[in-house]
Amino acid sequence: MNPVELMYNKNHEYAKVEGNIVTLGITDHAQASLGDVVFVELPDEGAMVTGGTSYGTVESVKAVSDISASISGKVVEVNTLVMDKPELLNSDPYGEGWLIKVAVDDLSALENMMTFAEYETFLSEEEH
Repeated sequence: MNPVELMYNKNHEYAKVEGNIVTLGITDHAQASLGDVVFVELPDEGAMVTGGTSYGTVESVKAVSDISASISGKVVEVNTLVMDKPELLNSDPYGEGWLIKVAVDDLSALENMMTFAEYETFLSEEEH
């Protein structure tokens, strides 16, 4: 995935929209802040996720962090590879390190997300 084509939230999570399927993951900034990821817990296929609520956790050598859904919908695919190899979140968060794919009826929640340029500005302001 090209980071420029994704949408971002303030929790350092991204969304990629392909029709009514939205791929969710954590950003490069998030994985760098977490440090070495050692465990990922994700929902089962068929589970429902709700925008703004946690759908899984990422455990690193530093901390355990909740992952929040940017949008509501039904989980249609879970990246089991990242559950078996959690270090993919560190090495390839926008590629093999994606987390879940969600079938979405209403994409309007994504209107509150940031573009890549807006996210870069947000990061620079957050660091000050």
